[in-house]
Amino acid sequence: MSAQTEINKDELLKLYNMDLDELLNISSKYVQNSVEFCSLVNARNGKCSQNCKYCAQSSHYRTDIESYPLVSKDTVKKAAIDAKAHFATRFAIVTSGKTPDESDFETMLQMIKEVNKIDWLKSCASIGILNEEQAEKLAKAGLKRFHHNINTSRSYYPEICTTHTFEDRVNTCRLVKKYGMELCCGVILGMGESIEQRIEMALNLAEIEPNSIPINILMPIPETPFANYLNKIDEENVLRTLAVFKIANPKSVLRFCGGRMRLSKENQEKALLSCVEGIMTGNYLTTTGTAPKDDILMVKKLNKKIIF
Repeated sequence: MSAQTEINKDELLKLYNMDLDELLNISSKYVQNSVEFCSLVNARNGKCSQNCKYCAQSSHYRTDIESYPLVSKDTVKKAAIDAKAHFATRFAIVTSGKTPDESDFETMLQMIKEVNKIDWLKSCASIGILNEEQAEKLAKAGLKRFHHNINTSRSYYPEICTTHTFEDRVNTCRLVKKYGMELCCGVILGMGESIEQRIEMALNLAEIEPNSIPINILMPIPETPFANYLNKIDEENVLRTLAVFKIANPKSVLRFCGGRMRLSKENQEKALLSCVEGIMTGNYLTTTGTAPKDDILMVKKLNKKIIF
C-alpha cells in the first residue's frame, strides 16, 4: 500500500483497462478547477556522464546538441522575469550532470536567491543527485522546490540507465523532504515500459509523496538508444496512465511537461479536465514546447483558473 492512497496494484490495473471515459470521470473527482504554470532555464547543457538512454545530453551518444557551461546570473534572472510575465509562478534552474558541479554550486545558490527576489515567483532547481550537505545548503539558500524524477518504475530502471540506480534517485527525494523543501518528482512515458510498470510507477510515486508529478512523454532523440521508440505509447494510453496516476496520487499536482505536443489539443484538454493541474509552459531542455500565450488561451477556454 502507498502513503497517498489505499488502492493497490490490482485495483489500479482494473481501472487502467476500463472504458476510457469512465476512467477519466473517476480521476476528474480529484482535480481542482485551477492550473499552475511553471517554466525553466536550461542553465548548463550537455556533456553528462550518465548513460540514460532517452537523453540528448548524455556524453555516451553522439547527439547533435550544443553543449555549454553554466550561464550567467543575469541570464537566469532575465528568463525568470520573462516566465513571470507569462503567468508562471514557479521557475526552475536546470543543469546537466549526475550531481551538482562543486565549481559552480555557490553560483547556483546565488541564482536561487535572485529568483526568490522576484515577487510571486517561487524558486525551483533540477541539478542532479544530491548529498546531504548540498541539500542543506539549498534549503538554507531558500530553495522552495527541488525537481528530481524517478523517470520510470523501480523494476524497469535498469533498462533505462546503468550508471546510477533507482535508489540513488529516491534517496535524493528523501533528502529534499528531510530539509523541508517541496518535491517535484515524475516520469517519462513511452520508453518501452509495460502497462503493469506504469501502474508500478504510480505506486512508486505514491510512496514518495511528491508535491508535483511532472509527466513527460518521450520525444525520441536521434542517435540515442530510444531513437525509434515513437510507437511505444499512444495517446489513449497516455490518458489512461495520467488518470491512474491521479487516482493513486490525489494530493499531488500532475504537470504536463516535455513531449506534451505528442497529444492532440483535444486530448490535452481532456487531461486538463480530468487529471492534470499544472503545465510547464514554453520550451524544455532540448525540445520545443508550446507558446505560453497558447497555454493561457487553452486554460481559459476550459474555464479553469490560472494560479497567479
